Amino acid sequence: MRTGIFLLVAAAAISVVAASSIPAGELINDPLEHDSLHDRHFEGGEHNAKYDHEAFLGADEAKKFDELTPEESKRRLGLIVDRIDEDKNGFVTLAELKNWIKYTQRRYIDEDVGRVWRQHNPDNNATIGWDVYRKTVYGFMDALDKEELEQEEHGVSYKSMLKRDRRRWAVADQDLDDQLTREEFTAFLHPEEHPTMRDVVLQETTEDLDKDKDGKISVDEYIGDMYRPSTEGEEEPEWVLSEREAFSKHRDLDGDGYLTETEIRQWIVPNDFDHAESEAKHLIFEADVDHDEQLTREEVLDKYDVFVGSQATDFGEALARHDEF
Repeated sequence: MRTGIFLLVAAAAISVVAASSIPAGELINDPLEHDSLHDRHFEGGEHNAKYDHEAFLGADEAKKFDELTPEESKRRLGLIVDRIDEDKNGFVTLAELKNWIKYTQRRYIDEDVGRVWRQHNPDNNATIGWDVYRKTVYGFMDALDKEELEQEEHGVSYKSMLKRDRRRWAVADQDLDDQLTREEFTAFLHPEEHPTMRDVVLQETTEDLDKDKDGKISVDEYIGDMYRPSTEGEEEPEWVLSEREAFSKHRDLDGDGYLTETEIRQWIVPNDFDHAESEAKHLIFEADVDHDEQLTREEVLDKYDVFVGSQATDFGEALARHDEF
């Protein structure tokens, strides 16, 4: 299998964002301690700062901050803090930080969709047809034989990716004309952000984790998505044991050892979960030295590496558009 092409197509075809369903009252420490994105946020049991950088700045801008010196990174972060502080009272509140994170999320999605829209629709027509999209993304499959189409890598084949994209396209196509408007195309590329796409997000997540295809997710399938022992009989690290406990306590609501469709839905697409608020609470938890539930400019800069990267974050371009630089 042509790995480079495979990974590129896989990245475009598979996009699922899960959210925590644990009641806030049960969280003793960090608001994201048992978030369903735990395996990305605390990769290998270690806090993944890149996750926060991308949430705070946006994925594209986070990469640019990674190229800055710590001094320049701090300087630009200070300008961001001044912008987040909407009422200019010297404090960043939970609401202000939440608004900023939502803004960066919207901006990243808009720019990502715009980039892909132009690739598939250089004439900027009102819609993109499935045949055009399929030819651009999967046209190379026409030259493959059956074995190549069905060959799996990490449990995914070209054939299964095409099938998944076709299904997702059909769900995003609200007017059933097999053409996607810019809004529908946004739902197709970022289904986690659209209520109409919740069922397909749930289905894709279940398919990814349900290795034995019995329609439910066992604790081993749940753990297997984030941890695989390097040798047989290897003792599981502490963070994996914590994830097993989280599965039993917070995911498997009926205690039968499996996640059913209802339990998977409550985990992946809960109606009452606000990811931006959860991330904002996490960032305040990390930087709020005096525990007054708001952040000063100094507190943010003292913990700058929580918010942004440097040759050591995620919103350089937005700032670069302003004269403050």
